[in-house]
Amino acid sequence: MPAAEESHGVNSVVGNICRLPPDVLRETCQDILSYLQGQTSGVDSADISHRFQTAEVPLDHEAQQHMIRFLILTFRTAGKKNLSADELVSKLEEGSNKWCKASIQVLCTLWSEHGASVHAQQKLVDVQWKLAMAVSSDTCRSLNSPYVSLLLKVLEPSGQISQRSFEMTIPQFQNFHKQLKEMAAIMETV
Repeated sequence: MPAAEESHGVNSVVGNICRLPPDVLRETCQDILSYLQGQTSGVDSADISHRFQTAEVPLDHEAQQHMIRFLILTFRTAGKKNLSADELVSKLEEGSNKWCKASIQVLCTLWSEHGASVHAQQKLVDVQWKLAMAVSSDTCRSLNSPYVSLLLKVLEPSGQISQRSFEMTIPQFQNFHKQLKEMAAIMETV
């Protein structure tokens, strides 16, 4: 039964994708590809939601998020596997029989044009973290606030390793952890 439920979930997402006019799907995929190419820091789901509303495609927030995650995962996986546009289309059609020709054509065209630049993306090499306590700051003498400090080592397309660090409050870190678990669960279905 889980395979049937998984198939139903994919078919539902594909059905929603096929409800989009080709130009709206193209713009949405271009936003996602820009993110995967490192040109933007994320995918603006509020902008995508507005685009859907303008095109009179009513989708609830959860359905929109599933669609965005599905497209990100599809393009990211195709980039990792170095798939051609034809191979991508074959994989999509194997995964669901609900694809419409117009949507497949949009994905195929965009992957032909932009797929190569998704291949050469940054790769996470190492993650280091530590739990610390902020005891004071310039504006507060007695802060006593715990935080998590993360250091990411990233392999750039040029071959150099760069480091990126940031800090999160405990609630932010817990949310980050929750999102990582959700991503891992989705990736296991691929």
